Amino acid sequence: MPSESAVAQAQAAPREFFGHPRGLATLFFTEMWERFSYYGMRALLVLFMVDQVERGGLGFSDQVATAIYGLYTAAVYIVAVPGGWIADRLWGAQRSVWFGGIVIMTGHFVLAIPGITSFFLGLMLVVFGTGLLKPNISAIVGELYAPGDPRRDAGFTIFYMGINLGAALGPLVCGWLAQTNWHYGFAAAGVGMLAGLVQFALTRGALGEAGREPGAMATPRVKRVAWGTVAVTVVLALVLLWAGVAGLVGFDAPLLARWAALATAIATVGYFAFVFIAGRLDRVERNRMIVILVLLFGCAMFWAGFEQAGSSLNLFAQRYTERTFGGFTIPAQWFQSLNPIFIITLAPIYSMVWVALAKRHLEPSAPAKFAFGLILLGLGFAIMIGAASLVAAGNQVLPTWLFFTYLLHTMGELALSPVGLSSVTKLAPRRYVGQMMGLWFMASGLGNIIAGVIAGRFDPEQLDQMPALYTQIVLTSIGCGMVIAILVKPLKRLMGEAK
Repeated sequence: MPSESAVAQAQAAPREFFGHPRGLATLFFTEMWERFSYYGMRALLVLFMVDQVERGGLGFSDQVATAIYGLYTAAVYIVAVPGGWIADRLWGAQRSVWFGGIVIMTGHFVLAIPGITSFFLGLMLVVFGTGLLKPNISAIVGELYAPGDPRRDAGFTIFYMGINLGAALGPLVCGWLAQTNWHYGFAAAGVGMLAGLVQFALTRGALGEAGREPGAMATPRVKRVAWGTVAVTVVLALVLLWAGVAGLVGFDAPLLARWAALATAIATVGYFAFVFIAGRLDRVERNRMIVILVLLFGCAMFWAGFEQAGSSLNLFAQRYTERTFGGFTIPAQWFQSLNPIFIITLAPIYSMVWVALAKRHLEPSAPAKFAFGLILLGLGFAIMIGAASLVAAGNQVLPTWLFFTYLLHTMGELALSPVGLSSVTKLAPRRYVGQMMGLWFMASGLGNIIAGVIAGRFDPEQLDQMPALYTQIVLTSIGCGMVIAILVKPLKRLMGEAK
């Protein structure tokens, strides 16, 4: 029998989650349910907007629906910047995650209420809540580990699996319920976020001090400015909501999306130029900042294509894909689960390949991986040229076309997305890391807005133009990838030791 001292030691030892701090389980399941709610709702969004009013939809045109989709997904990225600032200066990450989850849950339940006003209000709430939760829950994961803890990377890998598990389950559950009633699907997303909040509250103690307090104590003046900014933002959001609802007939979402894309691009490039010119950078820092600019460009271009998944490709699955087999009809929303399922399957393989290549000093640089990701994205859309040609000829196509498109897109995402986040933190001057990460989110948001504009060009009344539109996306994606590939050697020189 074990001695009393051994039993006491075992009881005193901190409980672990697969060899990691117990708090990782709290964050794993919180993020899983949040992603369940986000991707479950995202899979419904465009299809709901274009569906007929008589069937419970909003009756929007494809152009309006995809523009709103692009603006919404872009806003989720962009508000992560002030969301991180609020956690750092005012609330701390834990409190920000808690309140963000409450706002997200409220937004989904508001979306479950039929009506134009509830629709736009629900979207706004989900955006604001995600801005509070998304950046800060990742920050808490990092705080669970002491500096130099070798388990940190593995911990983020486990956390990443939680993200994709939720992203895979959300469209399956919400999409299934939406077959009966759209609002059942939106309500299911709210229930998912509620489940995440309940388990967060019950297991929050496992987080300890990680993210409990703000990273930097704000002065009273900073707090007043912060709360004033929040108040102004809320008022502007309500005014925008009122204007959009009151003047819905004249609401030009595609035009708004184009102006938003231009404004986001100017803001991103303008702030980068300000730091580059006035940031007192030395020669090495300037060189690395040039590389960051190229990566920001690649990031925006990649998401402009990749985010067709929830818009034009979602509509393609609904309208032009044969989905009935053996008397069972596959909900179009279920195709949105392919990407996270592929990520769960392929991410370990990618990790092993990069490690094996690194041991032989053959691992590609970050720019090379970006080029590879963009080229794979273009190849995925090359498959859609064949599918679109069949549709233009009056045929329905098999799901295999979308299956292999999403497979190639996921392979491109794994080559680009994790690498981009890591590279920005390594290349940015230490005093500007947070701001450069903010620009990364801005570039991602820009890509999402452009994605909505591109999706609006697919006209269901002109199917003969669909192959040419996919061809343009292929040429743009592969062309951007080839440009970055040509620049790999000079970019590696500019990176110096920050590989």
